[in-house]
Amino acid sequence: MTFLGISGMQYTGESFPDARIIVAEDSNVFTSMIRTRLKELFNIDVEICRSFEDLQAANELSDEPVTLAISNINLPGAEKGEALEYLIDLNIPTIIFTGTFQEQLREKLLAKDIVDYILKDNIFAVEMLAESVCRFLTNHRHHVLVVDDSPTARALLSSRLKRYNFRVSLAESGAKALEILKANQDIGLVITDYNMPDVDGFELTRRIRGARGSHELRIIGVSSSNDRLLSARFLKVGGNDFMLRPFIDEEFYCRVNQNLDTLTQIKAAQQRLP
Repeated sequence: MTFLGISGMQYTGESFPDARIIVAEDSNVFTSMIRTRLKELFNIDVEICRSFEDLQAANELSDEPVTLAISNINLPGAEKGEALEYLIDLNIPTIIFTGTFQEQLREKLLAKDIVDYILKDNIFAVEMLAESVCRFLTNHRHHVLVVDDSPTARALLSSRLKRYNFRVSLAESGAKALEILKANQDIGLVITDYNMPDVDGFELTRRIRGARGSHELRIIGVSSSNDRLLSARFLKVGGNDFMLRPFIDEEFYCRVNQNLDTLTQIKAAQQRLP
């Protein structure tokens, strides 16, 4: 067992030799570092594409689907971001690896439903990239339940979670959420709105905690309310975390990761007990 990146993600040491990962990057330094690190950690032989032409050839000359792309924004032959547009149009999950960070650029990238973006501006960049790759390859093992009476809110949260490769179930009410939880014991995280007509978020959390503790399932409460005390009330009825809408994408994903990492570590510790 080891830890990845700077967040302390727990990693079992398993390999993913069947994952097909393309790295679209023209820097010899970074391609060498990425290739070495992903091979060392996950036994993945990445495919290096140093130009837009290489990227197109890698995709079009192979029948094997691309599991994940790691791409710079600008490549030789695609100096205006055409490589990213190409990958998005093909629905290829993509992590952007870039040395540029501006607010407008960030908003533009997130609007394209990329998996993640990693900045090259620090010595931990490749480690953070490896962590992001590992999360994408393993997040399908986590089953998340989203509970909200608003179809728009459910769709937004579902889209965000599926972007990161989580399995997602949806419930339009607290009562429906309890039914889904009873039928799906593998659900490890519940993200629930506070204000719902039948069973509100507080009551739902109480009922969940009557059956499953924090060592089995994590709960994040969410709300659009301006009442700052809602977070305290959620925590006092058994919630693990609380967030106010509108979310910042990076913070949302960080909170989800932290709660699932904690759950993973608890289960690993339980398995080590005699």
